[in-house]
This record gives sequence, C-alpha cells and structure tokens, in this order.
Amino acid sequence: MSDPSTASIVSTPGEHPTDSAAPATAGQPQSNEKPRGLLGDAWRDLRRKPLFWISATLIVIFLLMAAFPALFAPGDAVNGSLSRSLDKPSANGWFGYDVQGRDVYARVIYGARASIVVAVLSVMGTLLIGGTMGIISGYRGGWVDALLSRIADVFFGLPFVLGAIVILTTFNGSGAGNSKAQIMGLVTASLIVLSWPVVMRLMRSSVLATKEADYIVAARALGAGTGRIILKHLLPNCLAPLLVYGTIMVGSFIGAEATLSFLGVGLKSPVVSWGIMISDGQNFVRVAPGLVFFPAAFLVTAVLSFVMLGESVREALDPKLR
Repeated sequence: MSDPSTASIVSTPGEHPTDSAAPATAGQPQSNEKPRGLLGDAWRDLRRKPLFWISATLIVIFLLMAAFPALFAPGDAVNGSLSRSLDKPSANGWFGYDVQGRDVYARVIYGARASIVVAVLSVMGTLLIGGTMGIISGYRGGWVDALLSRIADVFFGLPFVLGAIVILTTFNGSGAGNSKAQIMGLVTASLIVLSWPVVMRLMRSSVLATKEADYIVAARALGAGTGRIILKHLLPNCLAPLLVYGTIMVGSFIGAEATLSFLGVGLKSPVVSWGIMISDGQNFVRVAPGLVFFPAAFLVTAVLSFVMLGESVREALDPKLR
C-alpha cells in the first residue's frame, strides 16, 4: 500500500499496471511513456530554470577547484618571496601578491578546498545526526520525543557564534599544535554540534505529518517492522525538506567557516581558506584592496550559488510553488 500523493518517490514503472495503463483502442497506438514520480517532475521543472543551470555550473566549478586546484592555479599557495610583497596584479600574478609575497590567485583557488570540504562534511554530519534523531523522536513519540526535544532545546539556546568560539578556543586555542586535519575536524565538529537541532526539528515535523498516513497504517497492519516502515516508507517521503535545507546549509556553512576563521578561532595556518585570507588582508586593504576583494568575491559567489540551487530545488519539489 502506498500514499497516492507521495508514493511516486519510491514507486517504479509497472508497480500499478492496472491503475496506470489505459486500454488500447483500435487503430490507436498505446503510449510507451513511463510515468514520472515526484523526483521526475522536479527534474523536469529544474531543467527549465536558468537559475538552476547557473548555480549548478558555478558549484561544479567550485567543486573542481576544491578537488583539483592545480588545474586552475599551478603556482605555490603556501610559499612566497618577500621581494614581491604587495605587488600589484600582473601577468605573472593575476590577483597580485600578499604581504609575504605569496600568489593571491593561487591562494584563492586553493582556499576553496578547505572551505568547501568543511562545509560539505558539516552538512553531511548534521543531516545524519539531526535526521536520525528527528525520525526517532517523531516516530516513537512519548517520553522519547520529549527527551530528545528537550536536548535539542538546550542546544538551541546556545548562540551559534558564541558557542563555536567557546568550543574552538577550548580545543583549538593558541599553542594547541593541532595538525591541518585536526583543525578542519574541530571546525566541522563545532558546526555539527551547534546545527543538528534544526534538522532534527525539521525531520520530526515531517515524520509527524506522515506517520499516520493510510499507507503507513496499512503497512503496520500487515506486520511490517519498525525498520521497514522507516526505511521503506517514512524516510523516502520525508527527504525532500532535508535535501532543500541541506543544499542551502552548505552555503551557510561556507560563510560560517569564513566568519570563524576571520575571528581567528576557525581554520588556521597552514590551512588556506577564504576566511583566513580576508583576515590577513584586512590590515592592508588601503594599499592592496585585492587581498580582501578577491577572496571575498569567491566566498560570496560560492554562498550564493548554493543558496540559489537550494531555492530552485525547493520550488521544484514543492507543487504549490510550481
């Protein structure tokens, strides 16, 4: 049994041949077009949106920059020569050089890796932890729901920036001696710890609105176990809000990482990120504005790309907005 309004997410062609197939009339060929589900309709709607293609193209470029920075900037992003300190943009250095004589263009390209990796890992961890707790809370109800909701309220009460500063100052303060991977892991963990309650509440509300549907009641009456009901019926029909929020959250986490790095509590050298570049260049903005402008431009473009993609996906998945 399945909900006719949402079962198209998990249905396959031929699942209900008696319902979808119309009797062939004499002299009229039967259509071979496969029925589209919710995701199929969403993809068809997305293909018509120029905003989707623009944002998707920019995101692909940023992902390639993060995965293969040497293809975009063969120069050295870490080492420099003091003889080129604060040199203006030229053919040798498109964005100029910073106070230590390092190529700003190379650093902007290599900075995409740390920012995007931290944001993507944070979103994956947030969706996994928050989504799991939201499903448990919404499906079980009772004291389990009350306990998990109160735990989420405690984390909701922590201001995001203040909480991140406290966590990172404690474990990543001056003299901590953490490696590059440890620094990125701490920033990722702090973003997950302070963001999962939002996803938990979003998933919980979706489960509460879905768990009493007729197809869920029928599956339970037929003897389906809790695991099958959650994985086969609840999860596929509650994923759409999480996909939209997760896409937008990648852009938000890129900005959050840059903010924490700018404040000196996020990523630190030897990691190269846009937030670190903006922090290092703020003292020389009058004599070399490119030290701030170029990483800030890439940062804003990346954030807007993920936000625009999330808005496009939201409009495609929500039938009321079509």
